[in-house]
Amino acid sequence: MTITRRGLIAAVAAPVAAAALLFAPVHAQTVLSVDGAWARPTVQGQAGGGGFFRISGGASADRLVSASADISRSVELHSMQIDGTTARMRQLDAIDVPAGKLVELKPGGLHVMFIGLTRTLKSGDHFPLTLRFERAGEVMVEVKVMMTPAAADASHTMHKP
Repeated sequence: MTITRRGLIAAVAAPVAAAALLFAPVHAQTVLSVDGAWARPTVQGQAGGGGFFRISGGASADRLVSASADISRSVELHSMQIDGTTARMRQLDAIDVPAGKLVELKPGGLHVMFIGLTRTLKSGDHFPLTLRFERAGEVMVEVKVMMTPAAADASHTMHKP
């Protein structure tokens, strides 16, 4: 049996192309992603600050179970609810991320709290934040310090590999 050059190329290329088609769509659907991470500026001596971002759920439900950053002693998961004229904030054990759904951490709702800031957060600064998910593991994001999320830089999107 004689194998032509064209036949050899076709025999090698077909499985590679099929594998690329098989795995590319699955990867895009199964991986959660985090984007739009930002924090408000703080003033000299301020002990805490808030952090906000969006989590897009993957094919399976997950939970954000903790976070850490080198700009504070600790980072806590929080929720805030407005009850009339009173804002009630409480620490959470985890934040659920339903499969295929968007979870937004924003002022007045779910957010992370930087407790015991080690430096003042100034507009234009940025710092790394490590998020730990029950299933996805650690996801690193770059947090940009700014007054409002409208100026959030989409280039800081991070995905779990």
